[in-house]
Amino acid sequence: MEKERFTISVYSENNVGLLNRISGIFLKRHINVVSLNVSKSEIDDVSKFTIVCYITEETARKLVGQIEKQIEVIKAFYHTDEETIFQESALFKIKSDLLFDERQIQNIIKESNSQIVTVAREFFVLAKTGRRSEIEEMHDQLKPFGIMQFVRSGRISVSKEQMDISSILNKLQEN
Repeated sequence: MEKERFTISVYSENNVGLLNRISGIFLKRHINVVSLNVSKSEIDDVSKFTIVCYITEETARKLVGQIEKQIEVIKAFYHTDEETIFQESALFKIKSDLLFDERQIQNIIKESNSQIVTVAREFFVLAKTGRRSEIEEMHDQLKPFGIMQFVRSGRISVSKEQMDISSILNKLQEN
């Protein structure tokens, strides 16, 4: 089987130590996590982990099974890129004088559909949301001008198909 990029979504109670145990599952199998995001989910008091890695589908299925064995985990799913809608966000900190002196910087901002978040005397900050490739392209364009700081988020995603996590929770609460 060929490795491909999978997004694993984990719905869980928000308990201390769960992230460590989930990362341990990946560590034992020598699987590198490309991206990790944890956030509030659409359900009160339920967190959503979004984990991206390059693995085979068989490995994804096994990982989901292992993750679901954790007491706090309600349900886990895996999806290919084609089965999800996803984005990442990035912030670029650049010297302020370049904003006014370099026409190319203004063109990059306009063409990349990025936003100026703040302008200070010494620097300005750009925000870019999009696919990883779009963020990397913008990074490559800005690099020659000197990026003072750069940070990119983990992937956030929703599945194209309905993940009926709410009905799963309702069934669990009935038992």
